Amino acid sequence: MKLQVNTLLALYSVMEFAADPQRHIPASEIADKYGVSAHHLAKVLAELARAGVVMSVRGVGGGYRFTANVRRLTLMDIIQLFEDFSPVHHQHGEPETPVDRAIGQVMTEIDQIARATFSSITVATMLRLVERQGSGE
Repeated sequence: MKLQVNTLLALYSVMEFAADPQRHIPASEIADKYGVSAHHLAKVLAELARAGVVMSVRGVGGGYRFTANVRRLTLMDIIQLFEDFSPVHHQHGEPETPVDRAIGQVMTEIDQIARATFSSITVATMLRLVERQGSGE
């Protein structure tokens, strides 16, 4: 499964905010860290704010801060804000063949496994994984 750029930016951003939930982090700081435009990232952050994952704080010392629960928010909660998980339909205009149906079934099963995995991993779990990665374990 390949995630869209906006989805990855949302995941990166959530991890940055959740790592220091009391801090207001400017969008430009995260944009610089991940090499994207602040304008593009602002659109992603606006979606996260609408979903209640982050809160926008305006003015001097403003930015965004994490407002969700790290133990309850899953990767899937974030991913589904940006990804379409509707089934892929037959695309070449001819009647669907048994091979088309078999491939569709396999792809559906792969999507179900991915959804179940992403649904089982919380932001708290990811923070621990990031910490272990940083310490070289």
